[in-house]
Amino acid sequence: MTAWCADPYADAVRAGSGPLFLRRPDGWLLPLEVERWCAAADPADMTVLARCRGTVIDIGCGPGRLVSALAALGHVALGVDVSPAAVTRTRRTGGAALCRSVFDRLPGEGRWGTALLVDGNVGIGGDPVALLARVAEVVSPGGRLLVEAAPADVDERVEVRVDDGRGRLGSLFPWARVGVPALLRHARESGWAVTEQWGAEGREFVALGRW
Repeated sequence: MTAWCADPYADAVRAGSGPLFLRRPDGWLLPLEVERWCAAADPADMTVLARCRGTVIDIGCGPGRLVSALAALGHVALGVDVSPAAVTRTRRTGGAALCRSVFDRLPGEGRWGTALLVDGNVGIGGDPVALLARVAEVVSPGGRLLVEAAPADVDERVEVRVDDGRGRLGSLFPWARVGVPALLRHARESGWAVTEQWGAEGREFVALGRW
């Protein structure tokens, strides 16, 4: 997780632009949408925010566009990220954020109305079942989790580095990529009920509930 504090990611967040990639050991690259993350919430994002209920915690908030948008909509919202640069940018754009891992103790555990895992953050830690089980401890009884899945039928656990495309690499860290079919399986395995699926602007989302 601490690899997200590596210079390539921090520099891209401060600049608000890439290029930036996740690189597997076999050389495969996944482009990261830094410019979108650093912009205002877009129409696809708004379909997620419209489904938020109560207080909201954004896990892996990055530069904070969703936290800032939620605050503007009147929600009590907190972003959590392991990158100091991301937390700083979130705060500068009007959002509240904490530099901490989701696997550490969090404020208000068991009382959040909605949790978010957007922009591929269901991959945090490289074990989606463990992550989903952890988030279940964070939300309130009857709370919800809104997840963005990969736009492909994929279910992989890999070691990756942040790569700026110019020869600078971060440290290896575990990550996962999960498409909708795999996400549905992992959600049920970790005790979540699937309540809704939708797509927007080429992105795929799933709403999960705890009863």
